[in-house]
Amino acid sequence: MTVQLNGERYELDSATTVAALVERLGGVAAQPGLTGPGVAVAVNGRIVPRGDWERTVLAEGDDVRLVRAVAGGADTASFEDPKPLLIAGRRFQSRLFVGTGRFISPAVMRAALEASGTEMVTVAIRTTGVDGSGPDAGILSALDLKRYHLLPNTAGATSVRQAVFMAELAREALGTNWIKLEVIGDERTLWPDVTGTVEATKILVREGFIVLPYTTTDLVTALRLEEAGAATVMPLGSMIGSGQGVRDWDGVRRIAERVSVPVVVDAGIGTPSDAAMAMEAGADACLINTAISRSDNPPLMARAMRYAVEAGRLGYLAGRMPRSDHAIPSSPPRGVLAVG
Repeated sequence: MTVQLNGERYELDSATTVAALVERLGGVAAQPGLTGPGVAVAVNGRIVPRGDWERTVLAEGDDVRLVRAVAGGADTASFEDPKPLLIAGRRFQSRLFVGTGRFISPAVMRAALEASGTEMVTVAIRTTGVDGSGPDAGILSALDLKRYHLLPNTAGATSVRQAVFMAELAREALGTNWIKLEVIGDERTLWPDVTGTVEATKILVREGFIVLPYTTTDLVTALRLEEAGAATVMPLGSMIGSGQGVRDWDGVRRIAERVSVPVVVDAGIGTPSDAAMAMEAGADACLINTAISRSDNPPLMARAMRYAVEAGRLGYLAGRMPRSDHAIPSSPPRGVLAVG
């Protein structure tokens, strides 16, 4: 019999109970102490109380999640950041935000989120399955909403009116006034309508929303969004889902130098080096989805992105060496042995 254990195929004997599975895993060197306190088991998205482990029998294809209880959120940073990431007064330790679209299964998505260390995840309003239909129906039940801060997204909106309506729908359905605002101006490139984005930001801020708008690397637009009350500015790296990386590094840098709200690079990041580059430009965070979900190993790529974002942040804080038009030897030229 085969089940999905923490996102991976796992072979079991037939009629195996949760208790037997935990005992079996606890017997291998990689999983010591599983039978003690601080361990939780979920089957098909439902927590199995410890008292029910003995009588809960697993079936073919069950999605089993075995976790150690933690306080929640990402691991503590390994260094003291002089400028903690604050958005609308909320502090985030992780500077990597992750989207939930295009994963091959909820189990893989959950494993990737875990590996990323993220504290904020996005969901698209039109694909959350709020009405019980659609390809991603039930996605909310696959997310631990006590652990992850939910950021609904107006993905697909092509007008100010549509974006505002989707935001209002998200607030009603999901109980949050946080919104990632997208107003698309060109459906082929998914390029932002910057005028519409500024207008929609003003409307939503007046209605009490915390607005995180997707925009271009145009500095003037970023300044207008900040003036409109945006909680962040989210310039694109390149076209959504393209994996082309950060095409306008200087544009991101200029925005990071001028605006006082956090800068989150969104869209187009394809590799960990892209994420590091965005952070080295001075971005406060990165929002990444497709580069993780469509990789060969999403949990592994999520972990790589996590380290890249951290490395880029450290590199930015450290300050790069000056550029030079000529070589500068790292060893002193004086005292080199001469050979006759």
